Amino acid sequence: MEKKKTSSKKSGAAVDPKSSEAAKLQALQQVMAKIEKDYGRGSIMRLGDNKVENVDVISTGSIGLNYALGVGGFPRGRIIEIYGPESSGKTTLAIHAIAEAQKKGGTCALIDAEHAFDRFYAEKLGVDVDNLLISQPDHGEQALEIAEQLIRSSAIDVLVIDSVAALTPKSEIEGTMGDRNVGLQARLMSQAMRKLTGSISRTNTCCIFINQLRDKIGGNMFGPSETTTGGNALKFYASVRVEIRPSTGIKDGDEVLGKKTKVKVTKNKVAPPFRRAEFDIMFGEGISKAGEIIDLGVDYGIIKKSGSWFSYNGSKLAQGRDSAKKVIKDNPELSDELETKIMEALAGTSDEEKQAIEAKKKAEAKAKKESDDEDDDFSDMDFDEELPDDFAIEED
Repeated sequence: MEKKKTSSKKSGAAVDPKSSEAAKLQALQQVMAKIEKDYGRGSIMRLGDNKVENVDVISTGSIGLNYALGVGGFPRGRIIEIYGPESSGKTTLAIHAIAEAQKKGGTCALIDAEHAFDRFYAEKLGVDVDNLLISQPDHGEQALEIAEQLIRSSAIDVLVIDSVAALTPKSEIEGTMGDRNVGLQARLMSQAMRKLTGSISRTNTCCIFINQLRDKIGGNMFGPSETTTGGNALKFYASVRVEIRPSTGIKDGDEVLGKKTKVKVTKNKVAPPFRRAEFDIMFGEGISKAGEIIDLGVDYGIIKKSGSWFSYNGSKLAQGRDSAKKVIKDNPELSDELETKIMEALAGTSDEEKQAIEAKKKAEAKAKKESDDEDDDFSDMDFDEELPDDFAIEED
């Protein structure tokens, strides 16, 4: 009996934890070596082996939007979706990203599925159209195959697909009007996302999809009434989704010169989402950097506003916002100096202070809207107009 007890004690003896850990580590190293042998060097690694670097980005051309994105622009190696209603500035924003990438020596490509690219407008926005690669495909499959080949080349810095709604499946084009092609485009986009995502990450390409909005048919009454085209795949695979909407027109008398535009980052995998930006889009010029400098400069106390006068460093710039924009636009050194100070102010402001600034801007905008509505009510009334016969007062 004694011998049996002794043997049972030996079999239940604790295993040395150090030898167990060493065995695990050795097994892991062998597995990692086999994976690298089978699939190539870099197919698996420890996250701490490489030096942590900031996210590589492409500027959007807007100071406020660069800040709202949290990393200074559109992240490279990711899928970006820009969506909004018609004539909201979606393509303008994408073209600005192309121009900014080209300024740094990047190679850019545009897949114009809508067949509506305006080279003269792109030139005005700063795009080197002679070195811009452009494709106008016949159908959606061709467009996405071209996109895949360009991305796999590792030579493209920014690729823009304009737009998802225009990526018409080949079977739909070859069919007749009235054919039911339910879910074809959604399946096409789902397959494309699965194939493109890995290549985009490996080649560090910034891939921008432009998308349109559609009304939800029979949607619930409490949720959003609009949705983007092409199914849900792009929503899931996109690291950044940007919603862009026009706000109010910018007028000189009766002539409309541009529009104020509001942008919201509705999804962001590289920084906190739901930040907002606002800027002017001037017709024939694109995003007005001078307008942003004026607005952000006033918000953060860099530019002083007294009545209609704007001043900087104690000296007056101009009277009226449009005049101040012209002064800044005509003085590149002043523009760069103000932009640097604004970026420093944005970086050094706490979230609470930014929320207070945003709340103040919303309150001012609401007060201005109410004032404009009251003016419109009175301006529509004609006090000299005679009452119609039906409403004439009868005398006894």
